[in-house]
Amino acid sequence: MTDRAQATRERILAVAERLYAEHGVLAVSNRQIGEAAGQGNNNAVGYHFGTRTDLVRAIVREHAGPIERLRRRRLDGVGGDAPLRDWVGCLVHPTSEHLAGLGRPTWFARFAAQVMTEPSLRAVIAEETLTSPSLARTLDGLYRCLPGLPAEVRAERDDITRLLLMHTMAERERAIAEGAGTAGWRGTATGLTDVLVGMWLAPVTK
Repeated sequence: MTDRAQATRERILAVAERLYAEHGVLAVSNRQIGEAAGQGNNNAVGYHFGTRTDLVRAIVREHAGPIERLRRRRLDGVGGDAPLRDWVGCLVHPTSEHLAGLGRPTWFARFAAQVMTEPSLRAVIAEETLTSPSLARTLDGLYRCLPGLPAEVRAERDDITRLLLMHTMAERERAIAEGAGTAGWRGTATGLTDVLVGMWLAPVTK
């Protein structure tokens, strides 16, 4: 791939992520993305990425790799007998650290939240993120801390964790972009970790 083609792909990815985050995935056409990316060819997005699903997957992969590396690094400092909070931190902090390192504004958290609300595309997020080796290791450690938790309750709390993580990050990203609020990414991650630890330790009503 030539430098020019690579630059075009990167520009399309950045513009698509922003437009999807702002307007929703299905509300934005490939043509609109191409125009916003300065492409005179109406088929530029399709030429470089294929379908909308392929473009969404490419955006997710652009971020999933760095988040995976941050989580592996964090796991290197966590022993097998670490307390629950350390494992929850391995769920939360890699994403917040990645977003903090991107500068301002960022769009990925809001993009991911938009994708997860679209049934035809949410599988892309699952395929690209939930199969992460570091995530599997993190969840194994978390589950070891709660051996008596019934399987159905664990599955329910997995879902709650994903929702809280995704939508809290999206709302914080929006607030930071708009200059609202005082909590930065570190404070957001710490507070979210507190909440999730409390949720996982909550009693189970019989």
